[in-house]
Amino acid sequence: MTTLIVTLPAEPLDAAALYDYVLSPDGSTVGEQSRAPLALLPLVGKADGEVVALVTAQRLSWHQVQLPKGTLGRRFFQEGGALRVRAVLDGLLEDRLLDDTKQLHFALEPQPPADAPVWVAVCERAWLRAALQALEQSGRAVSRIVPEFTPQALKDTLYVTGEADAPCLVGASQGSVAVLPLSREAIALLSGREEKNVVAEPAVVAVAEALFQRTVTLQPSGQRQLQAAQSAWDLAQFDLLTSHGARTWKRWSGATRDVLRAPRWRAARLAVLALLAINLAGLNAWAWKEKTLLHSQRQAIDAVLSTTFPQVRVVVDAPVQMAREVAALQQASGAPSGRDLETMLAAFGAVAPVSASPAAIEFIAGEVRMKGLALTAEQVTAISFQLKPQGYVVKVEADTLVMKQGAGL
Repeated sequence: MTTLIVTLPAEPLDAAALYDYVLSPDGSTVGEQSRAPLALLPLVGKADGEVVALVTAQRLSWHQVQLPKGTLGRRFFQEGGALRVRAVLDGLLEDRLLDDTKQLHFALEPQPPADAPVWVAVCERAWLRAALQALEQSGRAVSRIVPEFTPQALKDTLYVTGEADAPCLVGASQGSVAVLPLSREAIALLSGREEKNVVAEPAVVAVAEALFQRTVTLQPSGQRQLQAAQSAWDLAQFDLLTSHGARTWKRWSGATRDVLRAPRWRAARLAVLALLAINLAGLNAWAWKEKTLLHSQRQAIDAVLSTTFPQVRVVVDAPVQMAREVAALQQASGAPSGRDLETMLAAFGAVAPVSASPAAIEFIAGEVRMKGLALTAEQVTAISFQLKPQGYVVKVEADTLVMKQGAGL
């Protein structure tokens, strides 16, 4: 699936604003990375693509709160529940924030725990709404909103970003994400007592290695933005996600993308493909076996006909041909057969009521027509049921009872 990752600018309503973007053809590799005005951003199809909005670290603040027991119930994000959770967050964060909580947008971490502190991302609501609206009006409606960095991702890693003349250091500090000008003091503040991994963009690798006095990991900014887009975070919550149907669709589509593309699901995908291949091979083998068995049975029936009646040279329908040859033998030998009048009348008389006496009998080519029996529908049904095992079919035509050998009447 094609993924367009757009970094939201500081002034989204400015017509001259430039948007950093990364275009990935499959959601896991960087295909194109550049900066362009809103109108010149790449377009992706709704059916086979998605637009991911990236919120920079400077635009977010992070807080950990302990929610009251029962706040995060099974239905906490369904209609009505979101308002309750939002009210709880307003009360918990009111004293920690400089701005009025009504002017801010909150987002909880993915699958927040019910009995442990929960991470909450906070940003300016008006700015975020304006940025999303600008993208939507340009034909690039956002599917997800992800943070550039999260406290969890910065637990053991420091990132050096920016340009060579103005590098920045990004790391976790006091339960939040800090962005500081790169300096020895910033390194000492964010590194703490433990030595952390250092990841730097190409433009600032030399500066980072000089200050850290060790080799750092090189990672282009496009790869880092793609990594952020692959996280489970989605800041589109509360008033930015208004319907249960939209939430369900986002959850299922995200899970589907994760299963289809995430490296950790690769073994499961291979197992499913192997299982499908094994089942397909098994079905083909079973079909071939059944076809072979059916062919063998047909050959055995044809062999019985050819052996019993050598004069039959061409076998078209062995059962029908065998019945015809047996009837011919019976007729030639004078032995009674099931198609003879006396045999059919004897069979009928054995099951018919004693009072059933036909006024007229017609016999033509193994078919007996008896008139004037005056039988009820129940009696006809009973006679038909008893004669069926002997190979006879019985039905009523007007005032005539018709009895014939064979299934087709």
